[in-house]
Amino acid sequence: MSKIRISRLEEEIKRELSHIINNEVKDPRINGLISITNVQVTGDLRYAKVFISNYCSKEEQDQAIKGLEKAKGFIRAELGQRIRAKFIPELLFKADTSMEYAGKISKILTEIKTNQGENDGGTSQN
Repeated sequence: MSKIRISRLEEEIKRELSHIINNEVKDPRINGLISITNVQVTGDLRYAKVFISNYCSKEEQDQAIKGLEKAKGFIRAELGQRIRAKFIPELLFKADTSMEYAGKISKILTEIKTNQGENDGGTSQN
């Protein structure tokens, strides 16, 4: 299947899942605003990895994923009604850790910058 078609399907799934999860799923473990950060569909359209982030603690994010796993059948059925596709992929929910990773990298870069500033300030030679 062409990359362009898969990319369009991923975006459509992302948009519809966001609406379904935030407006129609009534599981109490899925609290707050959950963002679908990325969807990756396999080439045969059988599986889709759905990356979520909800800006809560690690425990709350794990509970949200468990709630989504429990509601997976409902979510997939709703997705099937909204998307015109030959196959509706099996959904695999994963926590998106890119924000944490970006925060760690930013912290490391800040530390390097301050260390360089301290070293440059005391050792200027002309």
